[in-house]
Amino acid sequence: MENDLTFIAPEGVYSVTEEHKPIALHVPAAPALYPTRISTVTVRFAVAKTGTSQGFAQLLGGNKDNRREKEREKERAAREKKGEDSVSLSSSDTEGNTSPDPSNPSAGQDNPPASPQITHDQPHTIFSHPTPIGKKKTVSRPKHNLRTTSSTFITRLQTAEGLAKSLQSKQGETTFLFYNTSKNFFWTEAGAKLKDPLARITFSAYPTCHDVNLSTASSERLDIVIGFSTGDLVWFDPINSRYGRLNKGGSISNSPCTSVRWVPSSPTLFLVSHADGTIIIYDKERDDGTFTPQLPYSMVAAPSSAVDSNASSSDTDSTKGEWNPLDRIFVTMPPWHPVTANGFSGGGGKGEKEKEKAAKNPVSHWRVSRRSVVGELRRTCRDVRTDSEYADFVFSPDVKYVACISEDGCLRVIDALAEQLVDCYASYFGALTSVAWSPDGKFIITGGQDDLVTIFSPWEQRVIARCQGHSSFVSALAFDDIRCDGRTYRFGSVGEDNKLILWDFSSGALHRPKLQAAHHQRMSMSSSLSLAFRRDRSTLYLPPLGSPDADGIPPLPRYHPAPSRNEVAIVQPVLVKHTEGDLLSDISFLPRGLITANKAGYIKFWIRPLAVRGRHLKTAPRGHSLADVRDLIA
Repeated sequence: MENDLTFIAPEGVYSVTEEHKPIALHVPAAPALYPTRISTVTVRFAVAKTGTSQGFAQLLGGNKDNRREKEREKERAAREKKGEDSVSLSSSDTEGNTSPDPSNPSAGQDNPPASPQITHDQPHTIFSHPTPIGKKKTVSRPKHNLRTTSSTFITRLQTAEGLAKSLQSKQGETTFLFYNTSKNFFWTEAGAKLKDPLARITFSAYPTCHDVNLSTASSERLDIVIGFSTGDLVWFDPINSRYGRLNKGGSISNSPCTSVRWVPSSPTLFLVSHADGTIIIYDKERDDGTFTPQLPYSMVAAPSSAVDSNASSSDTDSTKGEWNPLDRIFVTMPPWHPVTANGFSGGGGKGEKEKEKAAKNPVSHWRVSRRSVVGELRRTCRDVRTDSEYADFVFSPDVKYVACISEDGCLRVIDALAEQLVDCYASYFGALTSVAWSPDGKFIITGGQDDLVTIFSPWEQRVIARCQGHSSFVSALAFDDIRCDGRTYRFGSVGEDNKLILWDFSSGALHRPKLQAAHHQRMSMSSSLSLAFRRDRSTLYLPPLGSPDADGIPPLPRYHPAPSRNEVAIVQPVLVKHTEGDLLSDISFLPRGLITANKAGYIKFWIRPLAVRGRHLKTAPRGHSLADVRDLIA
């Protein structure tokens, strides 16, 4: 029978086995303008050796497993070292380290471009990597010790008693959970039923978003980026109690951070969206540079190069017309940007070395919308308006695209490698508030102020379904990877109606409306920019942007208005769970269950009814091998 701590799904009963309640404060708590967000990571700790004597273990053959484990560890260490040696676009904090030259002196030397237009034909983009030169790069660590810091930005640190010994004694897989509440950032262990968190850090500003780098996570280090209401960023390693600061004091952008994501498989690069409608790319190993983003079509020269990313060279140099955020994004490239450096590095030699040493943050600057790029800053209720606006973004599984939502009610699909807008979809009503990409890359789901969850097929360039079940704004949503197999998909959503909803859908069961069939066919046949053309081939072989297709038909606009209700299939919930307490703010799926959070910092871990075996879903979209993906972002 259901109660506050259980619910019944088609696969069985989910039950709460662990809760993390907000810590009572002696002073009145500030309004929850920045709701609680969740980040998780699973770390594998080495298994301790048994106490059996070595000679007897050898007689029994027990040492074989140990040898195999050591070989696996060596191979894993070698792969990690190889990945770290091929880090792109980074400058070390220490004098002894060197970073590879982001420019290619030979590329485009015969015919230099009139303006630094970004195309896939150029070998160096923000996510590519040149061949390492010279001394091998060592693993970087944050500069400052959290325990001995005198910074006023960090006001308090509390750690669990015997934390170091506790970490050393761990064996096997451990799932760490990170979340923010008010001005605090917490680190705890999921499923361990700890009485107190492993660590609690109090800042002078409000943490608004955070993300863990899964590619560098190990038992010896964790790389976490925390965004703040002041625009500041903190690179934090909880295992070693060290931290570094980026965009210090809002030197690059003082707009509140709304979402932060590491570039998958990159040890150094991450993206941050801000409440002013921008997305900025950072390298954790770089210092902050002197940077002023140029306004779209501004006549005032700035110490950086600005590019209307979807315009031709002639359009870029012209100021005719007004920038339309529904049709393009506006990219400001600092002098150290790979494309800019490639264009101005000249013949090499001393100039290249100076350019290499001068590489700073940001790596690149995207103006996506005139209004907020939504995400982690959300209104607390319908009748309360704050300065923070909606914004969020997420990478596609192959790391080629970014799905971004904003306060203007649009879902934008951005080609991250070329830094160009691919498509822009309008919401049914109001702003979009959350976004997720399916594990196989076929679908994007969004939640919004229209109380709907919308399912998009970027490859077919259309809305395929809307999910009805919420009676208020949708706060967050996520796919349940182990219940997605390429035919059926499971995802969950939470909203300000305090509903936790599970949804199942099958792409084959969703019938395309007759009214849209002819329109979609005409669209996919004529648009050279549509992702429909990229299903079975790399974007490297697409025709130049703005060029007509094989039939000479110019491409259609990138903006797609929302279809009416009778044109789109409706998906009903599999389960609706009403919860008590504060408004729900986040949801995350783990192999053992799911985690929910409300805006006041009340965390619940719901364990699955049975151990669910993954359905071997391919994470790379059709036409892209895993090797290709690694080459793109290694």
